[in-house]
Amino acid sequence: MGQAKRQEAWEFFGELLKERREAAGLTQSELGARVFVSSAYIGLFEQGIRKPQLDLAKLFDDVLKTGGLFERTWRKLINRSPYASYFQAAAELEVWATKICAFAPTTVPGLLQTPAYARAVTLASNPLATDEYLEEKVRGRMDRAAILKDATRPMYWVILHETVLRIPVGSPAVMAEQLDQLLAASRERKALIQVLPFAAGAYPQMGKMIQLMEFEDQPPTAYTEAVYSGNLLDDPAVVKRALAAYDLLRAAALSPEASLALIESAAEDYRRCAPTT
Repeated sequence: MGQAKRQEAWEFFGELLKERREAAGLTQSELGARVFVSSAYIGLFEQGIRKPQLDLAKLFDDVLKTGGLFERTWRKLINRSPYASYFQAAAELEVWATKICAFAPTTVPGLLQTPAYARAVTLASNPLATDEYLEEKVRGRMDRAAILKDATRPMYWVILHETVLRIPVGSPAVMAEQLDQLLAASRERKALIQVLPFAAGAYPQMGKMIQLMEFEDQPPTAYTEAVYSGNLLDDPAVVKRALAAYDLLRAAALSPEASLALIESAAEDYRRCAPTT
């Protein structure tokens, strides 16, 4: 399902929520109080801007007496998404972000991946996957990356640990192409990229990815991942701590110019290893 159609589907979820809320005679504030979120969040859900987590969809069913309607709708929409269920809400939020700050400890962030790199990463986790499955996942990742091509693209700041440059994902040719794409994204001013070198030693939240997102008219969020799980965090105190950790990473990283030089050097190393035809 394309990005536009996914958005339309979640707007339908929001319209359904508004219809059932009004039928129950509840204001946004009253429904929010019963499901433990603010009235502003109810408004964002009803507009299709924010996507509720499953536990919240179940609470809507309990409060509005809808017999599991919102849970079933949520599951149907999640199943139609090309993203892992735990990442789906974060992926949908990227479209609305005005600024995205990411730290990647081991792999190139999805928004900057080439098709060949994305395929190799997916295959590593799914060694018996069909070609159709692989192509669906790669297509979903490329669809996400379309936001960086738009004239209203978000400011995108990326910090890569040097590990990202050194782990040979796919073949040397795949890595050379991937690193060239990072260089192109930086030179075309689609992303500001820094590298945290091995020499920096220990760093905040070691080994953990962080993605921070800011928006025009809603609170900032932070997204992190563990094994087959993700956490979309919007508690102001937690987001503030994540921002502080990102500031420390930024301070320890190489300058953008030195980072590009390191990426260029790594790309050349891979090119020398790639077989010639």
